[in-house]
Amino acid sequence: MTTLKRSKDRKVANYVTASGGVSIANTFGLPSGKAYSCPGATSVCEVICYAGKLEKIYKGVRTNLLHNWSLLKDASEDESRAMLSAMLQEFRADCERRGADKLFRIHWDGDFFSDDYTAAWISVVRDFPDVTFWVYTRNVSAAVAIHKAGISNLTLYFSADSVNLPIAKMLHKTYGILLAYLADTFAEGQPMMRSITGKVGAKCPENKGSIPLISHEGSACVRCGLCISGKANIVFSRSKK
Repeated sequence: MTTLKRSKDRKVANYVTASGGVSIANTFGLPSGKAYSCPGATSVCEVICYAGKLEKIYKGVRTNLLHNWSLLKDASEDESRAMLSAMLQEFRADCERRGADKLFRIHWDGDFFSDDYTAAWISVVRDFPDVTFWVYTRNVSAAVAIHKAGISNLTLYFSADSVNLPIAKMLHKTYGILLAYLADTFAEGQPMMRSITGKVGAKCPENKGSIPLISHEGSACVRCGLCISGKANIVFSRSKK
C-alpha cells in the first residue's frame, strides 16, 4: 500500500527541539481550493488562504499534497481508512519514540471533500483513542457528521467568515458546533462572534502577536491549547489587528 505523507507545521508542532525546530510531522494536508479538496471554500478564504499560498511558493509542499490527493480522491471509504490508519500508526510510533504528546492536526491545508472521506476519518479517529485530534472545516455535511459522531478525542471547528455566516449561525444554534470566525480585524470579529454565540470568543494569540509561532518552549497551538481542547470559539483577524 502506498503511504500518505504527513507534514511538519511549526504552528501546531507537538515536539519542538531545543533549537526551536520541528521533529515530528503531526499534521496532514490536501491541496486547497474548490478544484481539489475544498467544496465549502468561500470567496474570503480563497483570497487569503495561507496554505494555498505555500503551495505556490514551495514546490515540495505542492508535490506532497498532490501525492495525498492522488491516493484519496477516488478511494473508497475502506481504502481511505486503511491509508489514514497506516499513516497514524507511523505518527504514533514517532511520538512514542520521543515521548511526545500525541497531538494531530487534521488538514493544515485542504478539507473534507466527500462523505466517504469524512466517514473514513471518523472511523480512524475512533481507532486511535490515545491521539488528540483537532480540525477546522467549511464543509457543512462533514461538520454535522463529525459532530453527530460524538468523538471525545476530536475537537471540531466550523470555519466561518462573512460569506458563510448564515450557515455558521445555523450550525452553532442547531448543533452547538464551535466556530472559528475570520474577520478583517478583531474589533469586527468579536462583536460578530458575540451576536452568534453570546460571547466574544477568544482571539487567536499567535494571530494577534502575543505568542510566537514557535520557540524552544513549543509551538503556538500547543502552548495555547484553546483549539486543541475546544475550550472556546475562536476569532482570527486578516489584518492581525
